[in-house]
Amino acid sequence: MGVRPSSKATGNVAGLRDEILEGDCVAQLSRLSAASVDLVFADPPYNLQLSGDLHRPDQSRVDGVDEEWDRFTDLAAYDAFTRAWILACRRVLKPTGTLWVIGSYHNIFRVGAILQDFGFWILNDIVWRKTNPMPNFRGRRFANAHETLIWAAPSAEAKRYTFNYDALKVFNDDLQMRSDWLLPICTGEERLKNSAGAKLHPTQKPEALLYRILLASTKPGDLVVDPFFGTGTTGAVAKKLGRHFIGVERERAYIEAARRRIDAVRPATGVVLKVLEGKRAEPRVPFGSLLEAGLIAAGAVLTDARRRHRATVRADGSLFCEADGQAHVGSIHRVGAAVQGLEACNGWTFWHIGEGEALRPIDSLRAEIRRTIAA
Repeated sequence: MGVRPSSKATGNVAGLRDEILEGDCVAQLSRLSAASVDLVFADPPYNLQLSGDLHRPDQSRVDGVDEEWDRFTDLAAYDAFTRAWILACRRVLKPTGTLWVIGSYHNIFRVGAILQDFGFWILNDIVWRKTNPMPNFRGRRFANAHETLIWAAPSAEAKRYTFNYDALKVFNDDLQMRSDWLLPICTGEERLKNSAGAKLHPTQKPEALLYRILLASTKPGDLVVDPFFGTGTTGAVAKKLGRHFIGVERERAYIEAARRRIDAVRPATGVVLKVLEGKRAEPRVPFGSLLEAGLIAAGAVLTDARRRHRATVRADGSLFCEADGQAHVGSIHRVGAAVQGLEACNGWTFWHIGEGEALRPIDSLRAEIRRTIAA
């Protein structure tokens, strides 16, 4: 892995994969092809608006964020900066891609409003609740124990974005993953230090946070872009999980540390990276395909599991059924709902076909076609 200095736009995303681009994020993102990125994770400056030093009760100084990159003249300047990087990210995102942005109360509401102004559709806001937050030393406010993440699609019409629901559920002991995440801040050996032993970056994010984000909303081989790369947490986790990354960073010290960190990662490979997928991820198979494949013939009779209702399969894939003195004609779903007096029905699991004395759900026939597709 290397560091690419700023240059003219190339649009050669493949040539920039797994690289750190040095320079301003808006300028560097212009080098990427439009609609070429699967996910953006952005950890922009928070504009903390700090004035003066903060001290603990023992008068020791708190090592907070006082770097030049977090200073803006006023909120209008911060908003202009935010609009510029969001537009740059929007251009490179695929229609099926998503954007994550993290912030604190200082900036996340302004970022969220600008995202909506540009047509992004907010899918979730995630509360990262810190197990070990910094205390409020002045005792004049609540301890600031969380940060907020916004997960957004490029538009309200975006329906095919990646969300690995089933994988997350298994990851969470078969419980649906919630929008409040309890995770520790970055400490110990994971926290990168400078030559003096002080923390190298004031807002280094824990790898656990990026692990969950990438597991949730990317697939192996996807391209992840981080326009505020810092010390490379996104790149390290992306490499570990078999994803590609492009990072953009201005500060040379951060870039050098990120490069060493990522080079030391040993990525997982092969089948261990496969993401568990549920039925919603399987290819759509219409009922008519069963007739085309000869798995069901026109004139076949379907019944429910208790043999209360009988429906005849017609050549066009529709069903004909008489129940309670009424004739019902339509799809397997529509007729299944009608005979039960319901608004909706999953016809694949409701209807069965006889095999001797036994009944077989037609969903098992659909599974046969899916196996053929997969082969």
